[in-house]
Amino acid sequence: MKLKYIAGIAMLGAIMISSQSVVAAESTLSVPSYTAFSQPDPEGIQISKDQGIVGWNNGREHVVWYGVIRQPDKLHVAVTIALPAGESSTVQMQLAGVRRSVKVHGASSPVTADFGTFAVPSPGAYQFQLSGIARSGATFGSPQALLLSGPAVREAHFSTNPNGACPSVHLWYQYPSGAKITRFYNEVTVRRTPLWSYYMACGFSRGYFGIQVNSPTERRIIFSVWDSGSEPIQRSKVAATNRVTLVAHGKGVYVGGFGNEGTGLHSHLVYHWHKNETYKFMVTAQPEGEFTVYSGYFFFPERGKWGLIASFKAPHDGGYLRGLYSFNEDFNGANGYEERLAEFGPQWITTTDSNWQELTTAHFTFTNNGMKDRLDRGSGVTGDRFYLINGGFMPETSYYQEELNRKASGQPPSQLLPLVPDVPTK
Repeated sequence: MKLKYIAGIAMLGAIMISSQSVVAAESTLSVPSYTAFSQPDPEGIQISKDQGIVGWNNGREHVVWYGVIRQPDKLHVAVTIALPAGESSTVQMQLAGVRRSVKVHGASSPVTADFGTFAVPSPGAYQFQLSGIARSGATFGSPQALLLSGPAVREAHFSTNPNGACPSVHLWYQYPSGAKITRFYNEVTVRRTPLWSYYMACGFSRGYFGIQVNSPTERRIIFSVWDSGSEPIQRSKVAATNRVTLVAHGKGVYVGGFGNEGTGLHSHLVYHWHKNETYKFMVTAQPEGEFTVYSGYFFFPERGKWGLIASFKAPHDGGYLRGLYSFNEDFNGANGYEERLAEFGPQWITTTDSNWQELTTAHFTFTNNGMKDRLDRGSGVTGDRFYLINGGFMPETSYYQEELNRKASGQPPSQLLPLVPDVPTK
């Protein structure tokens, strides 16, 4: 049976104009080339804010823009293209199932490929696909901007973020105030597996633990803990007294420092997990004076037992697990048009009394740029699990800080769980 994740989708509301978005209030709209994507290979065409689109010479690769059209009506579509004088190029625009081709001739300034007027049949997200059909020179040219005009452009919304990444979406779990949480257990079932996706199961105030799609052939289990202090970029600048240190790691696990998102210690195990299979994660906390040892455990279904990914000793802490959350993240941006979907749960914790407590309430948030830029973000409940969805340019289905409540599973974890405070040693 196919699960229904999105029910009663609300119409999109008014979106504020910002440096991260273009919302058409007038009859014309120019969408920069650097907001487009390369398809089907997200790295097949070079696209950047500094250089725009360069090296487009493969007819199998398309330049694709996405946007939300709220007013079904007539839409005039054109593209400005930089093309050297003396060269020609035939390009094709596809919109709403209609294709039109135009031949343009190069000049000293960008030329316009005018594709005429298309009918937009209904409100929603649309793909504007520019294809190269024929060329006399080295490339099909360098598209500069997608130009839209006509009645259907009113209230249209396009991202102008050069990154291309869809919003990161999060679940923040509600637990008893002041709880001394020693274990946080969560399960993840990934339904969509685009490249460069991170499905994070057990997040907490000092770190995060989940699974990534790193390449067409490599996937990882990742567990990381942040250093103390406020250095955002270079770990070499962090004093030794503020650095997280390694206690132990599992067989085959890589451990190393990281930066550029705060600093800390990172660990990962190359492991080919699969979509539509459920994986179990647990983070433990063991306070030791002014330190806390945080450990990440993964249940290996093929072995039928838990295994340690890593244990890290965090300075200037001495507390228990807090700030529990999960997220979906697009950590590259080149394929931000692809949908990411995962289910999370059930969630359980233990406190110092060792009794399991189930967490059934969460609040939904998303990255700040997603408030005015990309609208394709959502969350919800399916059975005794929450789900997070982002990408795909679907309409937003959930709103910032919305409260979600799932039904209780009533089944606490039963596999041979690692005990707290026992921590493996090197």
